[in-house]
Amino acid sequence: MSTLDALEILAPADEGVLTRDALDLVVRLQRELNPRRRELLERRQERQAELDAGALPGFLGETKDVREAEWQVAEAPADLRDRRCEITGPVERKMMINALNSGARVFMADYEDACSPTWQNVVDGQRNVSDAVRREISLETPDKTYSLNEEIATLLIRPRGWHLPERHVLVDGEPVSASLFDFGLHMARNAHEQLERGSGPYFYLPKLESHLEARLWADAFSLAEDALELPHGTIRCTVLVETILAAFEMEEILYELRDWGCAMNAGRWDYMFSAIKKFRARDWVLPDRVQVTMTVPFMRAYTELLVRSCHGRGAHAIGGMAAYIPSRKDPEVNEIALAKVREDKERESGDGFDGSWVAHPDLVPVCTEVFDGVLGERPNQLERLRDDVVPDEAALLSIPDTPGEITDAGVHTNVSVGVRYLDSWLHGVGAAAIDNLMEDAATAEISRSQIWQWVKHDRISEQQVRDEIAAVEAGDEAKSIFASIALADELEDFLTLPAYERLD
Repeated sequence: MSTLDALEILAPADEGVLTRDALDLVVRLQRELNPRRRELLERRQERQAELDAGALPGFLGETKDVREAEWQVAEAPADLRDRRCEITGPVERKMMINALNSGARVFMADYEDACSPTWQNVVDGQRNVSDAVRREISLETPDKTYSLNEEIATLLIRPRGWHLPERHVLVDGEPVSASLFDFGLHMARNAHEQLERGSGPYFYLPKLESHLEARLWADAFSLAEDALELPHGTIRCTVLVETILAAFEMEEILYELRDWGCAMNAGRWDYMFSAIKKFRARDWVLPDRVQVTMTVPFMRAYTELLVRSCHGRGAHAIGGMAAYIPSRKDPEVNEIALAKVREDKERESGDGFDGSWVAHPDLVPVCTEVFDGVLGERPNQLERLRDDVVPDEAALLSIPDTPGEITDAGVHTNVSVGVRYLDSWLHGVGAAAIDNLMEDAATAEISRSQIWQWVKHDRISEQQVRDEIAAVEAGDEAKSIFASIALADELEDFLTLPAYERLD
């Protein structure tokens, strides 16, 4: 079958975005890699069943030789050697311009957690990214003209995770992998242009659970480089270590992606969500999420091991998100919040991280200043090997040692923020300002999974949750979806899968 015979687009097709070359690459990626993607998703279910039956994860015996061997990831290109401050946001036009102009070293343009994947958002996002690559992105509004500064952040792209489909595009009658769709379109449309401009196709890879899932990305990279006649290793990637199973395979993940200069990032809410999900059959109940800081035992073990794993292999280690949105009206609130952001970034820079994430341009100066204080003129601190950190399975699993309590305020926050975010997402907005925080899908996941865990283990009542849901100022559809998932008998793998069926 030809590409055109194999492909069916169940939505208005913008030929300026969905070019023949781009679709050819997407079809090739889907045909060659999707069967293995399905097998890996089935393996996730098998591992979950093993955990439900009492098994515990650990460092893999079959890959011990990888962990003990001498090897390094490929060196970072010039525009990815200094990553002291990275900003993230959706592939929305105005937010992209502001992020690229923010003064951050890196901007991660997000098709995943910060993007509500309506068809229009996905297609517009591809157009916006292509315009940004060519420095042609601009926006006229009644109040302001938005355009790029002379100096802008290095662009990275986060495609959607392996678990997500793009249901508007069928290949051989089956919905295409959203990961391969986002990645393939970007590569075909932009990779050569990025290289000609002195940069390259750089990606953030979300929600991996094993080195075998990393290997699938490696094969996608090789296939795309071959199809586009690019040298092997042209692509560069950063893996978000945001699942607790991936924490046991960090060196193996780096090894699989070593030719593409793999780096790693420590995601917070998704990691906590993963801990709840994977150990749902155990009475390992976490307290209010605001009390689960990066300094509690299991989070501390994970972040320190990440720095050790990365630096031992010549890879950058990037810290987690500061999601605060500074208030224009309340200087006192700002002062308290910015002090917490500074404290968080001081901990990360002191632990050896090479940079960290912020969600708002106003936080770029704070993050940059903190890392300037540690790095000085150096682009990174890869030389800090953290040999003092000993890989410890028990420490990574010390979830029951997390101090704190479950409060009515915590229940209220989880329900209120979870429902309001879902309401925003259903209306096509994936990065939502809620209570002075820039929230994305990870917030909704930790919110609803905590509610599920607390009800499941009789720490709160179902009626209390229903009362809280009723009190939220949000649409009935968002309330209904949140209730059905947070109060279900079984914990849904991803909130975004059933909610995706409600999007255009």
